[in-house]
Amino acid sequence: MITEMELIKSKLQKKEITPTYIRLRVLDYLEANKVHPTAETIYKALVKEIPTISRTSVYNTLNGFLEKGLISSIFITGTETRFDSNTSPHHHFFCEKCGQIIDLDIECSYFKKGYVKGHKIKELHGYFKGICKNCIKKRR
Repeated sequence: MITEMELIKSKLQKKEITPTYIRLRVLDYLEANKVHPTAETIYKALVKEIPTISRTSVYNTLNGFLEKGLISSIFITGTETRFDSNTSPHHHFFCEKCGQIIDLDIECSYFKKGYVKGHKIKELHGYFKGICKNCIKKRR
C-alpha cells in the first residue's frame, strides 16, 4: 500500500526535485489544503509542527516548485500571491467578501485550440470576482 507521503515524494522526484522533509511537508500541505494559501499561511501552519522551519525555507521551496511547474501561483487580489497544487488549466472565483479562492471547472475553447487570433497560448489564467454562495447565505 502506497502512503500519501510516498505519493508526494514521487511527485517531487518526477519533477527532479530532491524530496527533503520540508519540501515533502510543503507539498503535502498544498495537496491537503485546496484553499490556495499564501506562503505566510503555509509557514504558520508548518511552524507548529516544525519549529525550526523558516519563512525563507517556505518561500524558497515554493519558488522551486514554481520553477519546475509543480505548482502554480495566483495573483487575483493584486496584493498577495496564492499557491495552487492543481496545475491543470482551470479558472478561479475570488470572493470579495471573505477572500476565498474557489476552483472553477470552466472549459476555454481557445485554450484547447492552443491559439487565439494567431497568438500561441502557453498558460491560462482566468478568474471571476464577486461574492461566494456562503457569503450570500450569511447576508440573508
